[in-house]
Amino acid sequence: MTTASYRASRILGGRLRRRREELGLRQDEVAALSHVNASHYGKLERGESNPTVQTLLQISITLEIEPAWLVRGLDDEALLSASEIMHRSV
Repeated sequence: MTTASYRASRILGGRLRRRREELGLRQDEVAALSHVNASHYGKLERGESNPTVQTLLQISITLEIEPAWLVRGLDDEALLSASEIMHRSV
C-alpha cells in the first residue's frame, strides 16, 4: 500500500514533467535555470523527493507556472486510503 504522501509526490512530479516537456526543456536545463541540483530535480519528477517551498518557487518561475498549480488538490481525501482516512479522524 502506498501512502498519501507518496501518491502526492508522484502527482507533483508528473506535473513538473508535463510542464517541462510542454516547454521543450530537458531536466538538466530546468535544474540549472532553477538553481537546483540536476539529480534532485530528477528525483522530484519521479516523485522520490519533496521540494522545499523555496525550490518549488524557483522551479515555478522557470516553468512559467503558478506554484499553486503544482500543489492543487494534493491534500484531497481522494488520495487517502480508507485506513488513512480512519486514522486521520481519530
